[in-house]
Amino acid sequence: MSEKLPVLLLNGPNLNTLGTRQPEIYGSESLDDVVALATATAAEHGFAVDARQTNHEGEMLEWIQQSRGQVSGIVINPGAWTHTSIALRDALVIPEVPVIEVHISNVHSREEFRHRSYVSPIASGVIAGFGIRGYEFALRRIIDLVG
Repeated sequence: MSEKLPVLLLNGPNLNTLGTRQPEIYGSESLDDVVALATATAAEHGFAVDARQTNHEGEMLEWIQQSRGQVSGIVINPGAWTHTSIALRDALVIPEVPVIEVHISNVHSREEFRHRSYVSPIASGVIAGFGIRGYEFALRRIIDLVG
């Protein structure tokens, strides 16, 4: 049996402030809590997680491009780039792996500009509004898709 490639867990701008930024919307859990939950979920199925966060779009794009042939799938919370970045959307098809888009809040019950996602049309699935548990659901779905 071949070795399972890790799942790339990407978090975009401002997600490094989870737990302190607008807890009434995003909850009190930190990004470290997200990574711990994702890591534990993936480990249950023999997968590792490569977790990264950046506030710099170019850095995110480079990570995605470099992941081709290196990861089983991508779980991404693009943050505000969800609604603004065609470059991110274009990069996410490069690795040719399943992509699950995650949002901690229910973006569809918030401001109108948050209702449009450039990532959703190329994603294998979208999870929104379940707090950090959405990352767990996304990891489980990636694992289902890649075996």
